[in-house]
Amino acid sequence: MQILQAAAAQSTNPWPLRRERAVELTLRYPHAAEMLRLYQALLPAQEAVYLEFRSTGGQLEDIPDFAAERVLPAIVDATLSSGPTRLRDGVISVFCSADLKGLFRQWLDQEPLGVVETYLARACTSPLLEALTSSPSPLAIPSPSSLAGEGRGGGSRCPTCSGLPQLSYFAVSGEALVSGPRYLLCSRCAGSWVFSRMTCAYCGEATGARLPIFQEQEQFLHVRVDGCESCHRYLLTFDLRRDTRAVPVVDELAALPLDLYAIDQGLTKITPNLLGN
Repeated sequence: MQILQAAAAQSTNPWPLRRERAVELTLRYPHAAEMLRLYQALLPAQEAVYLEFRSTGGQLEDIPDFAAERVLPAIVDATLSSGPTRLRDGVISVFCSADLKGLFRQWLDQEPLGVVETYLARACTSPLLEALTSSPSPLAIPSPSSLAGEGRGGGSRCPTCSGLPQLSYFAVSGEALVSGPRYLLCSRCAGSWVFSRMTCAYCGEATGARLPIFQEQEQFLHVRVDGCESCHRYLLTFDLRRDTRAVPVVDELAALPLDLYAIDQGLTKITPNLLGN
């Protein structure tokens, strides 16, 4: 039994675990404290709307209106109270001038957006997508036709919402000497699915010599960079056998030094995280 995977699938509320890990990592990694404080400020609003949308039976077509009317004000408040100056200024500009419901529709259709627009749309709508796809009868969200050819590796897109992977992780196995499978975690709905260990999660390259792995053994023993010399993309992979307390979507926010190293190697992240790294 993969302990983390089973817990994630069965949990009705993943936010308390994320909040606890964010507090822990804020103390451990001073370089990431600002980002993690912003993340912690966002969590109460995201948790509340996740639970509400899930309990009231919200549907995909409800998300733009619900996000604009019920989620956005709290996300803006959290950003203005805890975000860095440039992000605060950008959020104010978008909030005052953008077609916000249209912005959320663009995000749901996976159309390209600016950095601040992406942050707002993702912070507001991802908890709602997660509520839909983690329900007892999860919703399969249609894949926009514009996505044909993106993420060419077989199975590299989320089978539920068609999102690109945010990261990957090795689950904890119930047997002492048996390693768990590799999972990809969706950047949109936070769903997970099994994926081949030695395959690029973007282009499907499977030649080991073209898949460099970079690790930093002191601060990030449970994290590595999985790169690809064919498409020049990368993502971070988390080994939960090495840190059973890790929550990959939170730990990724603290792993900025690994992102910077990957960029120095000429690699581009498959999908930046919520805070743009």
